[in-house]
Amino acid sequence: MAEESPELERIAERYRRRSDRPSGTAFARCAIAEREAIYRELLVGHSGGNLGSLRLLEIGCGGGGELARFLRLGLRPELLVGNELLPERLAVARAALPASLRLLPGDASMIDLPNDSFDVVFQSTVFTSILDDALAERLARRMWELVRPGGAILWYDFTVNNPRNPDVRGVPGDRVAELFPHGAMRSWRVTLAPPLGRAVAPLGSWAYRALASLPFLRTHLIAWIVKPTP
Repeated sequence: MAEESPELERIAERYRRRSDRPSGTAFARCAIAEREAIYRELLVGHSGGNLGSLRLLEIGCGGGGELARFLRLGLRPELLVGNELLPERLAVARAALPASLRLLPGDASMIDLPNDSFDVVFQSTVFTSILDDALAERLARRMWELVRPGGAILWYDFTVNNPRNPDVRGVPGDRVAELFPHGAMRSWRVTLAPPLGRAVAPLGSWAYRALASLPFLRTHLIAWIVKPTP
């Protein structure tokens, strides 16, 4: 792999400054359930109901939580690949995931895999930590190369800036479309704004759903971007 760029070093430092929120909180459970329902519907439709046939790559897999959830949905570990920039996070993923699930270290924009290898290339809250537009565009281009014609990019990320966190920058839907200009994109606004979600979710999932029914209170975007066939 080529020598790391200053921006990659800055991204690694941003992640190391970040304290991961526990996934077992009421807010996390509500937000995960909300987006997993959409993921399942998309993946079932894409696979014709045969989730075990899907080849999926996750960019920025962290400690492997999302990959574990894809396994629970029915994807097969030998058809999943995870990539992660930070060695310490990759080690956590390796300890948590099946040995047949391949994990690759390093810069995802330089990932050494054949083009058109995957039915789905997935990223979750990676692009908001990339403050360099050129790197974001290189990564999006590599993701597009890796997904097969007829396959899709599955995207989940913030759309708005966090004024209390200069380490992240929201990526609105228009920017997602710019990053994948040749794709056919569908999108969903999801995830109640985290400060509100953390306040109301302990009252029950009904409280989360009630506030999340107001679109202007949702801060994230799920996008499904299909690569056309020749």
